[in-house]
Amino acid sequence: MAMTLQRNIILALLIALAAASWTVLIRQQIGTSAGMEMYSPTMGMKAPLFLVVWIVMMIAMMFPAAAPMILTFHHVQAAKRGRGETFVSTWVFVAGYMLVWSVIGVLAFAGAAGAERIGMGMSATTAARIGGALLIVAGAYQLSPLKDLCLAKCRTPIGFVLTSWRDGRWGAARMGLEHGVFCLGCCWLLFLALFPLGIMNVAAMAVVTLLIFAEKTFPSGNRIAKASGVALLLYGVAVLVFPQALPTFQAAGAMTMN
Repeated sequence: MAMTLQRNIILALLIALAAASWTVLIRQQIGTSAGMEMYSPTMGMKAPLFLVVWIVMMIAMMFPAAAPMILTFHHVQAAKRGRGETFVSTWVFVAGYMLVWSVIGVLAFAGAAGAERIGMGMSATTAARIGGALLIVAGAYQLSPLKDLCLAKCRTPIGFVLTSWRDGRWGAARMGLEHGVFCLGCCWLLFLALFPLGIMNVAAMAVVTLLIFAEKTFPSGNRIAKASGVALLLYGVAVLVFPQALPTFQAAGAMTMN
């Protein structure tokens, strides 16, 4: 009973953190939707604020899909505690997991800032077609063997525990880091595809979140990943032919005129 209660408390905390993060993101979109910041790669933010928003995004988008792995880790640690063995708090694992996404946030800001400088005098059509090419790359990755390998690790929490278990606090943090790297391998191009769609486009974020959750938890997750890859390829090709099909097209045109 105690283990079930602990599991329910952790699950409730994960859901509450994700829900609070979605609330912040929606408020942020409302605050920026009147200007071009919503569509610019850095959202008009300096590095510290961008990183904070990025971490909030990762909590909102990744905690639902990471919950089975986090709960599995807690189950093993709780069993060790019940036997009188040394155990580690589940949040050490979560901290290692989030460290991966925080580092990626720093790299994302550097890339976004560089993209803004390069695209300053670029026409809306050219910028949209670059975004279309990025969508094609994201779609192709969804169909790749590397995606399959990383997704297999993320879809089987107990398998990950059996093959990657390490004792102690550092071991737990290292497991979180390792699982974060596999999640990154599953999802990084889906997140990169958010930039041409509008980094603060909550609708696009919601679709990516649902896709990541379905890939990792549904029995047909592998087929869902493949279908999404085909959809991204087709959409990317459509954007190459009709740049106006990209949500950020009009905003890019306005920024060019400005």
